[in-house]
Amino acid sequence: MQRICSSLSQAGYDVTLIGRQLPASKVLKEMPFKQKRLKCIFNKGKLFYLEYNLRLFIFFLFLRKFDAICAVDLDTLLAGTKAAKLRRKKIIYDAHEYFTQVPEVVERPKVQKIWNWVAQRCIPRCDSAYTVCQSLASEFKKLYGKDFEVIRNLPLAQPLLDHKDDRKKPFILLYQGMLNNGRGLEEMLLAMQQFNASEVQFWLAGEGDLSESLRKLAEELKLGERVKFLGFVDPSELKTLTKESDIGINLLKNKGLNYYYSLANKFFDYVMAEKPSINMDFPEYRLHCEEFEVGLLLKDLNSETIVNAVNSILLEERYEELKANCRRAKAVWTWEQEAEKLLLVYKKLFL
Repeated sequence: MQRICSSLSQAGYDVTLIGRQLPASKVLKEMPFKQKRLKCIFNKGKLFYLEYNLRLFIFFLFLRKFDAICAVDLDTLLAGTKAAKLRRKKIIYDAHEYFTQVPEVVERPKVQKIWNWVAQRCIPRCDSAYTVCQSLASEFKKLYGKDFEVIRNLPLAQPLLDHKDDRKKPFILLYQGMLNNGRGLEEMLLAMQQFNASEVQFWLAGEGDLSESLRKLAEELKLGERVKFLGFVDPSELKTLTKESDIGINLLKNKGLNYYYSLANKFFDYVMAEKPSINMDFPEYRLHCEEFEVGLLLKDLNSETIVNAVNSILLEERYEELKANCRRAKAVWTWEQEAEKLLLVYKKLFL
């Protein structure tokens, strides 16, 4: 959101990014756009979604002046659509994910039914819409009869690193992101039993719903130094950490179309750090690896499959080949180029 808001602000738009205030929220950093946090009594569950949408609706109704609302994901679209139409303003939908197909929703049919109702009611009424990959754009067009532009969550351009053999044992496999259901993390821990701590280590940068259970599983498997839980890592420190690693891990279970059609930020973060990655053989990763082979694609999450992929990618000649592809890809997959498509969406909206 910082990249999107900054690009719009630099193009001359008056932008306000609205979020929510949590007990553990850090102080907002100064940005080239305005920022506003709304405080909620409830911070999770059905009551949170109801309260947050109500607070957003009231905020928009009494906001002195605006020309458009951009609702980020389905959980803010109902409030944004109602307020925009009531005030006769534009409503834009920014779909960062396939909300009705996330595992937490797919596994709860009644909850999924509610969000499907919101989607069917609100998305066709949007003045403009965009999402993070072509697979989702095509799926949304089929479901809602609405054209979606594709604006990928690409990183800002970064200079090439010194081209030297910086691999030192132990080889570091890095996962960055939330420790949540369906990310293939349990399978990674099981696979780590096949490696020696002096040869290969698996580092996890992040926390989430599975934080406690994953730590417990690592203890039960007696993985010791083979696995390190780093907790939440500041984004600036994460860049350095990624550059110090050797292989990026981006595994997913096929638990709903949100994962199957995903194009995770971490996939591009690994490329920017010039690190080959191991990903699932899902449509978007296959498509991007056909353009630049920056990593390996797995058909399944069996331990043998994961171990074979790690061993294959660590072969010096193969590793250097994939690393060279990352260096080529990072010059193309940049936010500076993707932002031009974003600005065109907004330019068309206000013609």
